Amino acid sequence: MNFYKLIILSLIIFLINQASQAQIKIKYKIGEEIITNIDIINERQYLIFLRPELKNLSNNEILEISKNSLIREIIKKKEINKLFKDVNNPILVKEIKKKLFKFKNVKNENELLKLVSSLNLEYEDIVEKMKYEAFWNELIFQKYNSFIKIDEEKLKLELIEKISSNKKYEYNLSELLFEVDKNEKLEKKYKEILNYIKLNNFKTAASKFSISSNSKTGGEIGWVKETLLSKDLNAIIKNIKIGDLSFPIKYPNGYLILKVNDKKEMKQVINIDEELKEIINFERNKQLNQFSLLFYKKLKQNTIINEY
Repeated sequence: MNFYKLIILSLIIFLINQASQAQIKIKYKIGEEIITNIDIINERQYLIFLRPELKNLSNNEILEISKNSLIREIIKKKEINKLFKDVNNPILVKEIKKKLFKFKNVKNENELLKLVSSLNLEYEDIVEKMKYEAFWNELIFQKYNSFIKIDEEKLKLELIEKISSNKKYEYNLSELLFEVDKNEKLEKKYKEILNYIKLNNFKTAASKFSISSNSKTGGEIGWVKETLLSKDLNAIIKNIKIGDLSFPIKYPNGYLILKVNDKKEMKQVINIDEELKEIINFERNKQLNQFSLLFYKKLKQNTIINEY
């Protein structure tokens, strides 16, 4: 009797394993790395963790966003692993965890663990993903920092001119940076994005259409002082009402749509030296972001991506 029970139990285990394997399908091959349907589903949960409103999208849409997110991650990861030997820096991991607590508005690791488990995610997997994003930023800095061009004297003169006005403002901004393919027209693509925003919202549209690094978090930039922005950009933003969008602005890597989420008056007494340092950092980060997009495009073009 025990023998027959053992045979039946073995058969059940075999059938369960076969069923589980049958559910796993290879969807893409990125170089030597593979993406399965399970990987895409896990990425879906990760993106919803970052931006909960994505769960309101159709299943096909969120899976498409998840697939593109995984492709970006694998391409970046491959390059990072070539250049960095120690990707498990404990100080960096600690900083990432602190940022996670703040981002998800939790007090400690236990609260975050509960939140993560409710989405069927692994806490360490989330930290791993964010860790590689941090290494990608470091890679871009090391590779392109020497190419940054900043005319400090010009920026200082522009700052003096800006602070001479009676009132100065800060803007809470979000962005959506999109590309237009050779076979597309700008007007048609812009209309498609606007229609999508009306049906959903700006954050979801940024997750779907934006090529910017902050697309995963809905394109949020946060509060930006007008003293940090160029004269041309200030002229555009000043004419946008709270909650409204800009028309597409031509950028080196595509077209930029800005959304003004909120607006408030700046303090009137400004320390020119401190403000100038902020402007220089802002300009440096802007240029590094542009280099980041260009470098990723180059890597993607040189990567063989097969769909199954």
